[in-house]
Amino acid sequence: MCREGEQPGDYVQWNPVELLYAHEWNAIFVPDGFDFRQIIMAQNLANTLATGQPTGIVYRTVKGWRYGVEGKASHGAGHKFCSEGYYQFISEFEKRFKFELPRFSGEPTPENVEKAFYETLMTLRTVLEKHRELAKFFAEKISRAHSRLHAKGRTVRAGAPRREKLYFSALNAAEPPEKLCLKIGESVTLRGVLGDALNLLNKLTDGAIIGAAADLLGSTNVSNLGQGFAAGFYHAASNPASRLLAVGGICEDAMGAFMAGLSSFGHHIGVTSSYGAFIGALEHVAARLHGIGQQAKLGPDGPYATWIMINAHVGVKTGEDGPTHADPQVLQLLQENFPDNVLITLTPWDPQEIWPLLIAGLMARPAILAPFVTRPPETVVDRNHFGLPPAHAAAKGVYAMRLADLDAVEYHGTIVLQGNGVGTAFVTEVLPKLQEHGLNMNVYYVASTELFNRLPAEEQARLFPEPFMQEAMGITDFTLPTMYRWVRSHEGLRRTLHSFRDRKYLGSGQAHKVLREAGLDAENQISAILDYARMIEKKERKRSRLFVAPSDRAQPQLTFAHAALICSECGTRIDPLEYFAGEPLPEEELCLECDWRGEHACAYCQAYWLNENKSVAIYCRECEKKLAS
Repeated sequence: MCREGEQPGDYVQWNPVELLYAHEWNAIFVPDGFDFRQIIMAQNLANTLATGQPTGIVYRTVKGWRYGVEGKASHGAGHKFCSEGYYQFISEFEKRFKFELPRFSGEPTPENVEKAFYETLMTLRTVLEKHRELAKFFAEKISRAHSRLHAKGRTVRAGAPRREKLYFSALNAAEPPEKLCLKIGESVTLRGVLGDALNLLNKLTDGAIIGAAADLLGSTNVSNLGQGFAAGFYHAASNPASRLLAVGGICEDAMGAFMAGLSSFGHHIGVTSSYGAFIGALEHVAARLHGIGQQAKLGPDGPYATWIMINAHVGVKTGEDGPTHADPQVLQLLQENFPDNVLITLTPWDPQEIWPLLIAGLMARPAILAPFVTRPPETVVDRNHFGLPPAHAAAKGVYAMRLADLDAVEYHGTIVLQGNGVGTAFVTEVLPKLQEHGLNMNVYYVASTELFNRLPAEEQARLFPEPFMQEAMGITDFTLPTMYRWVRSHEGLRRTLHSFRDRKYLGSGQAHKVLREAGLDAENQISAILDYARMIEKKERKRSRLFVAPSDRAQPQLTFAHAALICSECGTRIDPLEYFAGEPLPEEELCLECDWRGEHACAYCQAYWLNENKSVAIYCRECEKKLAS
């Protein structure tokens, strides 16, 4: 399969020995990988080396040797079911033990195939029963291996990492440690706060968190997690106390595979970090395989062994590196793109949200936790000043920055935000302007789609009612599909601001200039929101959304001649007699004088709801005026 001297390889054009040398491993070459004497000699030699470097043994063999399909042809599936090639392969077994394995006949139905498989296994068992020396040989080998391991008396070393302390400590998402109680007005980075938070958890767990970051240890602040431990990179012989690894240089795919494996053992939490533009795509395969392995071991509900994939320098605010690095597409690769509980994304806009989101994410025990953090520094805002809920509200995944007064005369719809760039611009520049314009709106921020999805359905509906999603428009650092969960109408999606709204990749420049190019800056947000608010206000005037319940007015007597139930979704006129199955039409169900249609619910649903609340007489505002006159 590999190149050998001047002979090209069928698969790759390098030699494994060269690969080992390139990574400063000891390399032992076994020229005849079919000779057990050479194999044992190589393994004994490996145990004697004291270079301080790992050792790889390369055996020269033939892929598919004596199977009947050799070389590159042996890649993938084996012989076809009970084919001549298969029978030729098992003939050596039959000659050696003088037993004939079953031959298949008849139609290859599932029952017949299962029968042939079972009979083959039973024949193999019969061979082992007849040649008990074989079974005894293997059983004794396993028993001796167990005895040798037990005789070593291995115990966990003093001061070894204890990952379990993370899950059985008194950590609280609502109460950050003193070091992470950020001061209003100070300048910090999301990545820096995340690195500091990981460092606190690393000290809590006696070094259970191991980090790697291509060439960006300092730039992405993943190096912070190793503060207080040995400096430099981890080396099993010369620097075992370090918590930072070098994994092949700028090789995100290798880092992901390594940390997935490390985390799988259950003693550590591996952390990888790089530009979101690269890490999300290059570690996607490792993330899938880690999720598959964890589900195979622990089932669909977990809890899983977590690996943290930091998508750093993410989004358009990394604009000085240009469109190759300032990638808004990466969230779309990960968010809701894995089975439930396998991967959780975190998208804070405020550095104060890092701690609650990190703790909530870790306590959910996903296979992969994927925080998204930007590069530029941020000024810590006074959330109370802007009328925002405390930062730990983000731990629910979605929280309301503002809730509209639904009893007010004017109503202006719902805005959904996601991303540090648009979130910061909205809170510090847009929100005050909206207050000046007197807009009565709902404003929601999405801090983690997957954390929100983990909530009970009733709590989801309470935090972010679906009717608001049906009218909402979005504003996101990322791509339009990441808003599909929250913006449920074609009109809302058409109005949503996102990085590709102008159908092009963005240029290179300072963060605020690239945000402006994308149409995501404060000025463009205000313009889009005002236009949206006017549209909502116009619709509200048309459909007389608000109702009152006069207590001192006589109720009009409604008859079937006046009655008209109309579906607000499709406009179909409904026969009340048919709808109520011959029962008398409740007089307090709907105001039919003005042919009122519910804003969000079909007339069927609206009629049912009002019928369940017979104590409330409901009239639309326009008809109440008619009654008064």
